Amino acid sequence: MNMRKIRSVLMCHLAGCFLAIFVSGCALTYTAASSVKNAGSAGGGEPRYIFFLVPDGMGLSNVTAARIYKNGPGGVPLTFERLPYIGYQRTHSKNSTVTDSAAAASAWASGEKFNNGEISCHDDNGDGLCDGTLKNPQTILELAAARGMGTGLVATSDITHATPAVWGAHVHSRKCESEVFSQFLDLGIDVLLGGGIAANHGACLLEPTDETTTEALIQRARNEGYAYVTTEKEMIARQASAKKILGVFNSGGLSPLYTRSSASTEPTLGTMTRAALEVLQGFNSGFFLLVEGSQVDWANHDNDMVYQIHETLDFDNAVKVILDWVNGSEIRKKNSLVIVVPDHDCGGFGINGPKGELSVPGDSGRKYRLKNEAGVMVDLKNNDGKPIYAPDFEAGWTSDGHTAVDTLIWSNSPACGRAMDNTDLFYVMRTFLQGNF
Repeated sequence: MNMRKIRSVLMCHLAGCFLAIFVSGCALTYTAASSVKNAGSAGGGEPRYIFFLVPDGMGLSNVTAARIYKNGPGGVPLTFERLPYIGYQRTHSKNSTVTDSAAAASAWASGEKFNNGEISCHDDNGDGLCDGTLKNPQTILELAAARGMGTGLVATSDITHATPAVWGAHVHSRKCESEVFSQFLDLGIDVLLGGGIAANHGACLLEPTDETTTEALIQRARNEGYAYVTTEKEMIARQASAKKILGVFNSGGLSPLYTRSSASTEPTLGTMTRAALEVLQGFNSGFFLLVEGSQVDWANHDNDMVYQIHETLDFDNAVKVILDWVNGSEIRKKNSLVIVVPDHDCGGFGINGPKGELSVPGDSGRKYRLKNEAGVMVDLKNNDGKPIYAPDFEAGWTSDGHTAVDTLIWSNSPACGRAMDNTDLFYVMRTFLQGNF
């Protein structure tokens, strides 16, 4: 099995007075299922909570596959599908019709187009330095931090991977991952949970780094007050008391869910999200939280349907954790902005059957087969040595790379219920942060 680990500005035309009609981001349709204590208000002002939730590389067909697998063709929607407003976004980057995650996420974080590979930084002359031409030199996470809000990044990739990187770093290349983490610490991001901390490598023009650098960065974080955890059990034990938390649960991205053994010590995206909320809810002014289901993309690169389905469902569980928390109090429901959006499609996945009958939810009795690195079809097994079974439907792919199709946006705010460019989401968040709707 090839488990791959490498991975327009259409401005908002809504005037501030018109945005005022968006009021509070509209009521959600869930029953409260959380007793988490309300964060309260700061200095007479009300807190603001921004949840930016990214199923990386997820197309609409991935949603369909996960829903059929879990609930059947006529089954209930996934959690994020029940959000009341749906829009869609263009995804092209500054220099490419087909974007990468760095440029796509930078557009969200900073409100303008970037070249593929750039991390909220313009480097048009290729000298490895940010050009300083940003219209919005602070990302939305940095704007939140400047207001005294908590900040958090949660991902199933390396925590320094492209999508989490863009919110708390400005660097010419996504391959400068030691530099990304150093900038995370400079900014004091309160929650950092995911896979490993990668080095400066590849296209990064900064000095190369290695494991010694990573160890020094982790020690710096511990010296600066982060609770450092490496297993799910340690995370759960520390999440209620920690003021800052750094979770590094694997040397790269987290292990794919469907391959994990019963003895795995790695958390799911849902448990990491719950830990992030435990830490961030203590901020009276609210917080910004990025949660990425990173490996939906990796599964699509591998044309691996079972991998893709389980990562999509793990992401959906994380959305449920957040929506249950949001609905735990009236002030949270009123003051939360929830946005679910993939950065791009990947793989051109499509469901081709069965025809003439309805799929049955869950696994079929058919063992799941996939090409290994030698190109030979093999039966897949998890890390306990047990067979992995295929879903009860057929599917196909058009590529093993990203595509240029638009991606859907699910949200609790009508500001997102329209056709837009990915850059527009920055302005939606900034307007909400400023209390204008």
